[in-house]
Amino acid sequence: MASDVRLKKQLPDLTRRIIETYQQGLPIHHLGHCPLPNYETIVAVCEDLKEILYPGYRRRENLHLGNVTYHVGDLVDGLHDKLTTQIGRALRHIVAAQRSATDQGMEPPPLPTSIRECTEEADFEALGQAKAIQFLEQIPDVRRVLTTDVQAAYDGDPAVRTLDEVIFCYPGLEAVTIHRLAHSLHRLEVPLIPRMMAEWAHSRTGIDIHPGATIGEYFFIDHGTGVVIGETCEIGSRVKLYQGVTLGAISFQTDGEGHLIRGTKRHPTIEDRVVIYANATVLGGTTRIGHDSVIGSNVWLTRSVDPRTTVVLERPKLRMRGDAPEPSTDWQI
Repeated sequence: MASDVRLKKQLPDLTRRIIETYQQGLPIHHLGHCPLPNYETIVAVCEDLKEILYPGYRRRENLHLGNVTYHVGDLVDGLHDKLTTQIGRALRHIVAAQRSATDQGMEPPPLPTSIRECTEEADFEALGQAKAIQFLEQIPDVRRVLTTDVQAAYDGDPAVRTLDEVIFCYPGLEAVTIHRLAHSLHRLEVPLIPRMMAEWAHSRTGIDIHPGATIGEYFFIDHGTGVVIGETCEIGSRVKLYQGVTLGAISFQTDGEGHLIRGTKRHPTIEDRVVIYANATVLGGTTRIGHDSVIGSNVWLTRSVDPRTTVVLERPKLRMRGDAPEPSTDWQI
């Protein structure tokens, strides 16, 4: 059946009613002259950074020591320009957001200490460039740590045959790669952009790692889907997580007016060489899992565990019903 052109006459009125919602003070639009960081540009930054971190595995083929300097130099130059602009926008926006929240009687977001002296447009751009340079200078160290993560995946999964397979195929490495970059920006007090990067990786991998989480070397997330690592989580070295693991908060403290208290330690500490199996949940800012411990599948844990401890659920019985006679012994899992 053909569309009815006459129905399009309703569209101007619909547009008017939509615009009216913009004028009602609803806080879910951004109209004005203070541009936000651009989502597509941040994604492009992530892709360019992965090209530098894993040369020869991503977009550009036939790289060798004779041409890689030019290739990486071109990427670094472009990243400098993109990051300078986007970080400057994020810094400018957080100042505007604080003023707006104060005017509306809401809790204002904290300002980075480095931004408090910015008053002019040029100040934000200069600070954006300074932070972009500081971030780019960390790439060699990020590559070194990611090398340990790739090795941890190879050492920890008998299904993998080569390091190439880890780099090409493992969503856990993809999520950890973006996390290590986002965490570097987070430590530089760059607002908003680290969360944009983290949620882009989350949408691609199903793994949710807040950029504030601190993660040691040789970190491996096997399978990965459904893993959640909270903002104030601290993870040591040579830790292995399986799918569905949650490292989260028990509850959120509030002040006398019912507002959430932010900036406190809400998520657990996982010491070195801990293995946490599928769908286990470890909660609480005072919860500490001691080194060389094992947390079994489906465990719900809200208290600390001493080093070298194994925590498992008691084995439930599995009963099978059908026409066939029941076995003489119970099945157990």
